[in-house]
Amino acid sequence: MTTERTLVLVKPDGVARGLTGQVLARVEAKGYRLVELKLLHPQRELLERHYDEHRGKPFFGPLVEFMLSGPVVAAVVEGHRVIEGFRSLAGTTEPTTAAPGTIRGDLGRDWGEKVQQNIVHGSDSPESAEREIGIWFG
Repeated sequence: MTTERTLVLVKPDGVARGLTGQVLARVEAKGYRLVELKLLHPQRELLERHYDEHRGKPFFGPLVEFMLSGPVVAAVVEGHRVIEGFRSLAGTTEPTTAAPGTIRGDLGRDWGEKVQQNIVHGSDSPESAEREIGIWFG
């Protein structure tokens, strides 16, 4: 069995609404293991590195500003097919259309134009996971 690692972020909206425990409980209930965990107020440089692939897109600036708006919980999560599994657990990006039973479907709220306020982030590939874990955990 191949074990993967992924970066999971509980975004400022999830932390502010007191949902960190519920998010992490769902990760653990799925059978994944928390390897590293920290609460931090990310700096602009870190966030711009994290979202670098989106630089130049219209949502880049607002996304970075949103992520600067409050504390973030960052976790390295490990398990078999954890990247695919966590993304399924998180649900689609837009909370309104995310399926019931997913983190975003159950806990997310529609903020109109502010789709980036969707509780969590999870890496989308092994390459992204490696890069993102390096950014957040050094």
